[in-house]
Amino acid sequence: MTDHTRSELSLRVDDTTHRMSVDNRRTLLDVLREDLGRTGPKKGCDRGQCGACTVLCDGRRIVSCLTLAVAADGAVVTTVDGLAGEGDLSPIQEAFVRLDGLQCGFCTPGQICSAVGMLAEHAAGWPSAVTADDAPDRAPELDAAEVRERMSGNLCRCGAYPSIVRAVLETAARQEATS
Repeated sequence: MTDHTRSELSLRVDDTTHRMSVDNRRTLLDVLREDLGRTGPKKGCDRGQCGACTVLCDGRRIVSCLTLAVAADGAVVTTVDGLAGEGDLSPIQEAFVRLDGLQCGFCTPGQICSAVGMLAEHAAGWPSAVTADDAPDRAPELDAAEVRERMSGNLCRCGAYPSIVRAVLETAARQEATS
């Protein structure tokens, strides 16, 4: 008899492929934390409202607490741990540390993954709710208002927002200078 409550899936998480059988009702967050030991993504609200569980799925940011693990079958998932190289912090991680973009640190993994995703969205020319309508043929200027709007799904209970914005803007300027 076939068990219709479970599915076989394959996830590539932080450069390691995992094949597993999971209950169809389990979230990607729970699989990452409980089955794969990836504790970077945090379970904050468990309702998709705080962003502490944000990861990159095929390069796009998602809240993993609202994503069923079976929906990510075959995907490349990057957690905050997968952003760092061989013992080196990624540029955004380094900027967060140096510019005090964290206090208690609970939201930081989600903030950092969200920042990576939003910088890619901006580089691709995606507008936000505060993007001016007068230049639809070019990428919007990335300023503090754009960063705040684009990062608005990630909450920081400590209020480290000014430093988070500075870290994102500095990382964006570095990326622009090297491209």
